[in-house]
Amino acid sequence: MLEYSANLVTNIISKIKNRQSDRSLIWDSRPMHTPPLFNDLLIILLVSVPVAFLCLRLKLPVLVGLMVTGVAIGPYGLRLISDLEGIEVLAEIGVMLLLFTIGLEFSLARLRELKRLVLIGGGLQVLGTIAVVVAVSSFLGRGIGQSVFFGFLVALSSTAIVLKSYVSRKEIDAPHGRAGIGILLFQDISVVFMLLMLPLLGGDDIVSFTQIVIDLVSSLLALVLIVAGAWFTLPRFLKLIVRLRSPELFLLTVVLVALGMSWVTAHFGMSLALGAFIAGMVIADSEFSHQATAEILPFRDVFNSLFFVSIGMLLSFTSLVQNAFVVFELLVLVIVAKVVIIWSIIRILGYPQRVAIMTAMGLAQIGEFSFVLARAGQSTSLLSGTDYQNFLAASIISMIATPFLIAAAPRIGYYFQFFKDGSREEVGNIEDEDIHLTSSGGLQQHVIIVGYGLNGQNLSRVLRAVGIPYTILDVNAEVVREAKSKGEKINFGDATRREVLLHSKVEKAFAVVLAMSDAQAARRTVNQVRSLNEDVHIIVRTRYVSEINELYELGANEVIPEEFETSIEIFSRVLHRYGFSRQVIEGEIVRIRQQGYEMLRSQSLPEPKTAISAVEGSDTITFVLDSDSPAVGKTLGELDVRGESGATVIAVITDGKTKLSPGADFRLSEGDTVVLIGSTKKVDRAISLLQPTEGGTTGFNA
Repeated sequence: MLEYSANLVTNIISKIKNRQSDRSLIWDSRPMHTPPLFNDLLIILLVSVPVAFLCLRLKLPVLVGLMVTGVAIGPYGLRLISDLEGIEVLAEIGVMLLLFTIGLEFSLARLRELKRLVLIGGGLQVLGTIAVVVAVSSFLGRGIGQSVFFGFLVALSSTAIVLKSYVSRKEIDAPHGRAGIGILLFQDISVVFMLLMLPLLGGDDIVSFTQIVIDLVSSLLALVLIVAGAWFTLPRFLKLIVRLRSPELFLLTVVLVALGMSWVTAHFGMSLALGAFIAGMVIADSEFSHQATAEILPFRDVFNSLFFVSIGMLLSFTSLVQNAFVVFELLVLVIVAKVVIIWSIIRILGYPQRVAIMTAMGLAQIGEFSFVLARAGQSTSLLSGTDYQNFLAASIISMIATPFLIAAAPRIGYYFQFFKDGSREEVGNIEDEDIHLTSSGGLQQHVIIVGYGLNGQNLSRVLRAVGIPYTILDVNAEVVREAKSKGEKINFGDATRREVLLHSKVEKAFAVVLAMSDAQAARRTVNQVRSLNEDVHIIVRTRYVSEINELYELGANEVIPEEFETSIEIFSRVLHRYGFSRQVIEGEIVRIRQQGYEMLRSQSLPEPKTAISAVEGSDTITFVLDSDSPAVGKTLGELDVRGESGATVIAVITDGKTKLSPGADFRLSEGDTVVLIGSTKKVDRAISLLQPTEGGTTGFNA
């Protein structure tokens, strides 16, 4: 039996070895093979990671490093990428996910607030740019159809690069960020019209102008129906998915919604990115927006990086060198023309000099959708091969320069604001609209509120109710005009300017509250206010922890970051769930705020100093009796605090003297400080007995 078993095992091992030998021969005779797209992705990651690391060490924008990576490994560089079409598809997904997350930070209500920027600002920018390019191109001898086509190419800006830069710089909610988004949205919508116009510009007799108008109206009608349908269906659909409590299904659904809406808009002739933005904007109105953002962010960053790499792959060094002068000339003309046009439009809309320049410099590049138009223009003979290469080179260089232009925009904006206007107030062109800055009359000991968003509105409402004088400053002329019509004490003005602050009587102000979303402007305003009034109390609302230290150094007295306030709310709820009394929790909150959030900002944790008693499982709380307390005039025996609540009165401080373990005949008076000890629930019960309650009920036995 043993011999049979040994032979069986030997035979099995022998067969396994033979099979392994056969397999090894097969693998040896067949070379290893991986899909080209997999190899390309691996090469992109291998090159882009060290380049991005180097950019961060040199304090350069990562976007620039990614585009330089594309130039190096692309078909005009080292030619390491073989599946260009596959990379372009993944890059397009990155743009869609970027626009989806941007949409999640907006909502239909916020889009309505931007309607003036979208319709008027965007419309004037696109039409104005086309008109200028047509005039210049016609002067240089180009035909009218080709000149209009060149205007289409120049009118568009890079949605992906601009929004990515604004998000990384935390300027998406700043005035120039909102203005830029409004104009970019109109540009994305206008791509539909531009694509429809190409056959007509190329001299195609088959397509009539009437047919183009019909197609355009159909596309716009489809856009309205898509937004309405998404608004009615997507939140309800997500609610059904959430009820299943499956994170995997929720993630798949979010990706499906983003890509599916992109497909729908593309099916009706609009851009893929526009559909993704609509999907995000609709979900932003639901309770699922935060979770959707958290789920999609990792995918967005990976795919979006591929987009910037793919942009760099389009640049041909050979063509750039051969036509360096023409490319440089075209680059300068495009940037200067777009800056001047957009600056003029933002100024017409009533924004200050600084905001206009920052918006213009942010949108001064050529957009990625221009590449789509350029390819289509080649097929209709609107763009020759040489013009196409020169256009690509100038466009890509303008994109690479965009992060640097956006970074330099604040300084240039402040420079022009100071030297162009000097000491004059910016009221010359808006006085007729009755929104100019007044001298604030005899204001003194007042509050200056900078920014009329939700925080500014709530603060002004409270100050008005309690009779505290105040004045409001805002840089949005439309917001100022609307608030003035309702009787609000608001004026148009940029608080970063000394003249504006002086008109607001900052030297006589009691406090200045910065309730705006522009971090750059907030820092400059704090510096200006402190230089004009050393005693005024400056309170700054900010979104991010990283801005706290600098604001304190510039002279702010209090900085209220939304992240800290959220963390305070979280730890207070955690302590409440653990059973700590509200007095202990409130004491911790007050202590953290009085220390300027130092405990949360510090690298090392300080020694805890809390109101929690050393007696394990007990709280020691002090309570001051006011005139309304039902305990005033009664003895401890009459109150029977221990019998009613279980807590014990261990001491009473009256007239500066401490009475330890007071007896049952001790009579309480107004202003006495009662010291209680007991479990959290018992102490809370005792406190509720020692303070008046609504309706006159005290909780004591008669």
